[in-house]
Amino acid sequence: MVSIQVSGPRYAVGLLAAVLMAVTGCASHRAADEAAAKPEAAAPAPAPDAASNQSDDLTATDAALQNVPSNSAAPVVSSSIINPTAPKSYTVKRGDTLWAIASMFLKDPWLWPEVWYINPQVANPHLIYPGDTLALAAGSDGRPQIRLEQGGPARLDPRLRSSPIDGAIPTIPYSAIAAFLSRPTVLTDEQIRKAPYVLAFREEHVIGGMGHEIYVQHLKGGTNDRYTVYHVGDELRDPEDGKVVGYQGIYTATALISKAGEPAKALLTDPARETLVGDRLLSTDTEIPLNFMLRAPRSDVHGQIMSVIDGTQLIGQYQIVVINRGKRHGVDAGDVLAVDKAGAVVPDRERSSGWFGTSFAPKVKLPNERGGTILVFKSFDRVSYALVVGASTALHVNDVVRNP
Repeated sequence: MVSIQVSGPRYAVGLLAAVLMAVTGCASHRAADEAAAKPEAAAPAPAPDAASNQSDDLTATDAALQNVPSNSAAPVVSSSIINPTAPKSYTVKRGDTLWAIASMFLKDPWLWPEVWYINPQVANPHLIYPGDTLALAAGSDGRPQIRLEQGGPARLDPRLRSSPIDGAIPTIPYSAIAAFLSRPTVLTDEQIRKAPYVLAFREEHVIGGMGHEIYVQHLKGGTNDRYTVYHVGDELRDPEDGKVVGYQGIYTATALISKAGEPAKALLTDPARETLVGDRLLSTDTEIPLNFMLRAPRSDVHGQIMSVIDGTQLIGQYQIVVINRGKRHGVDAGDVLAVDKAGAVVPDRERSSGWFGTSFAPKVKLPNERGGTILVFKSFDRVSYALVVGASTALHVNDVVRNP
């Protein structure tokens, strides 16, 4: 299972277990062309070490994601899923992510569990560590496999690993979603109405940041209790039925109560953005599971991008979006979805009247075109948050999300 586990500053990421190796939609294609060609027939790419000499600052994460195709075909478990530029071997480096390595070897990164060879003789066979050498090979049945050819020093004894960078590699850049994984980010009307709120700042500050003190109204907590501070963002309205399904809860900081009362006084810590008067405080007692699996959805998904965090117009890689599909639709953390750019509606000039130009010409909707890939990392009842892990062009609100 692919997982992100956080304990203080440490985290570890596991690969999918062998029992989960059947990705939805893949099984029906297994026999199509699994013996068509062997992985060795793929055009070899320059060795990763050679590529890294061109730019010491360019990690495999950056390089591999540049190779994510913009129009991936339906998943087929055969040698055809191998990326034509895949190296025959690769040594994992610090700063890599599982998504990037999978993108380096595969046309469709979410098919990683189909080709990852679990070696029971290797310590922690589901994890990939810096220093490990991965090799492209063919199994006895002719199917492509990616094997652990040589374990790095981090595998010698897990007890010797003393810093986060020596741990297993994460699925995706953890820093891009850290604030969202551990904090609820969809607020309901009831939460907004009942939650305590920032009344004012000490010393007449207009906005609050690290180390600033705030006064909080209607807070019933005691001294040293911790609360998460949210700015109430845009309403989340389902484009299909027009109903408001919640509001964006944008994390601003953590508040440590220094003096209980009415109003209470608190100290702002761990800020992500400025805190404003009126921002709401919610308890941080609820633990959010940090484990999720990388996979294609098990059910048929067809939805839309509802919103993008911070309200930018053009959506690119590593930006966070909200989609109008959640747990009730079969969407959960770890699901990978394709994004299709919504086709424009254009006038058919050839069928327009000469008297009125194109004003009354019949309108034709152009077909949707594949524009990117998103990974769901947090799911609610009717909405989910997802990270854009690949984009061949700028994405927009109302673009379609579907099974890859």
